[in-house]
Amino acid sequence: MTLTLRPAHDEELAAVGALTLDAYAADGFVGPESPYASELRDAASRAREAELYVAVGEDGGLIGTVTYCPAGSSYQEVAGPGEGEFRMLAVSPAARRRGVAEAMVRLCVERSEELGYDAVVLSSMPNQQAAHRVYARLGFRRTPERDWKPRPEIDLLAFRLDLTRPADRPGTGTGRGPRPPG
Repeated sequence: MTLTLRPAHDEELAAVGALTLDAYAADGFVGPESPYASELRDAASRAREAELYVAVGEDGGLIGTVTYCPAGSSYQEVAGPGEGEFRMLAVSPAARRRGVAEAMVRLCVERSEELGYDAVVLSSMPNQQAAHRVYARLGFRRTPERDWKPRPEIDLLAFRLDLTRPADRPGTGTGRGPRPPG
């Protein structure tokens, strides 16, 4: 599958929001009346406050999206100093199992490396098992000490990829390695 990853264009923001909500709803993670549905739909805010990327398929259609949150982004939830974060990874149900999610996660890892971060982190719902497998395959580790609840009825699991230890990152072939002292 030929795949293009790039920043979202302004004229695509409504479609990006719809794709995000549709992907989450297709898996039963949110319903149209969920308080989170409006946030998933609001790609314009994500584009202003973070970095919004899309995956474009061979036919030019949008098939995936991810929100990358560098330091200072209001969309960061679990990142600490020296860490990038990504959120709202979504792949159209028709484009799944073709490496789109993995390519988008790799994009976020590369962006964190470009910015000189030591790690990249994320939160995920416990029932997002397919995403957890992608994260594990790319070397992310669970960090239960960062698990949290945005609302009493929602549990989020935290994951972290240490960018200073490339040996821990299967199949990536990237990583800056340890920083020199000082």
